[in-house]
This record gives sequence, structure tokens and C-alpha cells, in this order.
Amino acid sequence: MGNWRSGALRGAKRGIRQLGRRSRLVLAVKTALAAALAWILAPYVPFAESEYSYYAPLGALVSVYATVLDSMRAGVQVLVGLALGIALGIGSLALVQAGAPSYAAIAVVVGIGVALGGLSALGAGRDWVPIAGVLVLLLSGRKGTDFSVSYLVTMGFGAGVGLLVQWVAMPPLYFTEADARLSELARAISDALRGTERYVRGEEGTEPVFRASVERLHTTRDCVARELEEARRSEHANPRARRRHAQRESLDARFAVLDRCEFATRALADFVGLSAGTPPPRPELGDAVASCRTVVEAPAGSENRERAAADARRTVDRYIAAAVAMGSGEGGDAPGSSAQQDAAPEPGAAPAPAGPPVSARQPVSARQPVSAVAIGACLRRLIEALEPAG
Repeated sequence: MGNWRSGALRGAKRGIRQLGRRSRLVLAVKTALAAALAWILAPYVPFAESEYSYYAPLGALVSVYATVLDSMRAGVQVLVGLALGIALGIGSLALVQAGAPSYAAIAVVVGIGVALGGLSALGAGRDWVPIAGVLVLLLSGRKGTDFSVSYLVTMGFGAGVGLLVQWVAMPPLYFTEADARLSELARAISDALRGTERYVRGEEGTEPVFRASVERLHTTRDCVARELEEARRSEHANPRARRRHAQRESLDARFAVLDRCEFATRALADFVGLSAGTPPPRPELGDAVASCRTVVEAPAGSENRERAAADARRTVDRYIAAAVAMGSGEGGDAPGSSAQQDAAPEPGAAPAPAGPPVSARQPVSARQPVSAVAIGACLRRLIEALEPAG
């Protein structure tokens, strides 16, 4: 019951944060402005009857998306979907005039419209094919051509107004939001390392926290990747992006670093889970994980990070040496051996699955050095990812 309440509370807080995002509020204001302008100007649109002016705000509504590129694409797709639907509606009117029952004409329009909506190229316009067809069939009466032209022209005018407002009135760039999400990913990595440190030190009741922090890390990474992709899309056809290219490259570089850190951290957690039940030198491992967390939390490019990275390397070496010394009499592998090199995870490869201890077919003491060098390799990967290139 407590888990359900805490989950619901987190979901409510997340929803409130999403509603209060500045970019979403700006988008709402611009959409409202576009709809109002389209309504005011619609009676003056040529080739359209003024009695159908109410379709102009609808056109503005369906064309304003989060980025300029998405707005352009959605506007074109909606107009193509409307044109197909209107053609279906006019064809169904011809069936009715030829003597076909109205329910048969409606069935034809809806069936073909829904089938055409399966075309992925229609995108945002796929749902408008059957809607436009049914509207033309039911509302046009004897003025099928006049209604169809007015419907298409007025909707297109509204979409054009929406796109113009989106392009002129502070077209969105989501670099600030992407930067904030990258900071969240860095904090998630730090939290996962803190949970791992407490777990390997043997603190009571830390295993659920350790596993939950690793799971949140993976979820956060996926959210950040989507946010960064939206930031990239917001550059296209955006006049504000001309002088911000360097900022976007900086975001990409920062994400590449944190992505490698996230992979190494999850691989570390998986190997720690595999070594559960064995007797590793936990104080040294806890110190090694804590030193790597210090590197993550140090400002990028600072002397503090360089010093923390050097300290972390020495701490990790001490951990590996202690672990190998503990299992050296049982056929363990020394640092630098082929087993240690093979244990290092490669970016893009699947981390070792978390789960129960390694099979008991091997003695516990023989498994220990292999786990130690694998864990050490993950920690080294983490440190290397945070060090400046070159």
C-alpha cells in the first residue's frame, strides 16, 4: 500500500512539473494566439464561404507542434489527409445521388478512410481522412463542391497562420530543457553509484534501494535521449538556431560522456549482483565506488575532476589488488590478464544480466578474482569516460 501511494505521489509530482514547463506554457499561448488570429482573418479568405470560418481555428490547432519542423510536417500531412477525405466524401455523394442508400455511402467512406489512415506517410493527417469524408458527406448537402473547397481552403489557411505564428513568435529551441535533463542524468548516475556503494559495504536494507536506483538510471537515460532528439529537431527551420550550433554540439558531447558513464554504471551494478554471496573485500570496493562517484560529481574540465580521477584510479587498483590477493591461491586471474581484458564491457554491448550468484559449479574463491577484475574494468571505464579526450 505504501509503495502504491509513493508511486502515485511521484507520478502526480511528475505531471505537475510537466504541466508547469515553460516550453509547454509558451506553446499553449502561441496556439491560442494562432487560433484567435485565424478566426479573425478567416472571413477574408478567398475561395471560401465565410460561414465555414470556424474551420480556420481548427487548422491552427492541428498545425502547431513543439518544433517548427514538426509544425511544417504536421500542416502538410493534415492537408493531404483532408484532401483525400474530401475526395472520398465527394465520391460518396455521387453514390448517394446515383441511388445508393446513405448508410452504404457512410460505410464506404469510413472503411476506405480508415484503411488509408494506415499509411504511415500521412502522419498527423491519417485520422483526418475518414473525418473529412464523413463531414463532406453529411454536412455539404447539395453544395458538395462549395463546402469541400471552403473546408480545405479554410483549414489550410488556419494551418498557415499556425505555422507563421510558430516561426515568428519566439520559435522554440529546447537546448535549455535538454541541458537540465543531462544534469538529471548525471544525478541519476551519482545516485546509482551511491546505492551501489552502500550495498557493497553491507549496510542493512540497502539492496532494494540499490536495485531501484539502477532501474531509475536506465529510465532516466532513455528520457534524456528523447529530450535531446527533440532539441535537435527544434533546430531545423528555426532562425534562432543559427548562432546556437555550438551549444547543441556541446550538449551532444556531454550526452556522449554521460551515456558511457551510464553504461559502465549499469554494468558495474550487474557484476556486483553476480558477485552477491561471495566474500569480496567490501571496504575496498566501497571505497572504489565512492571515489568514482566523486569524479562524476566534480565539475567537468575542472582541476577537482582531474585530481578525483587520479585518486579514483589508485583506489580501484587497490581494490583489484586486494581482491586478487584474496583469491590468488585458487587459480584467479591477475590484473592485466586476458580474463580481465575480456571482462571490460564495450559500449553498445548488453551488460551482464543481474540475477542470482554464479553457478556453484565453481568454488566461491575461484569466482572471486574474475568478478573483481570485471568490476574493476567497469570502474575504469567510468573514470575514462569522464576524462577529457586526448
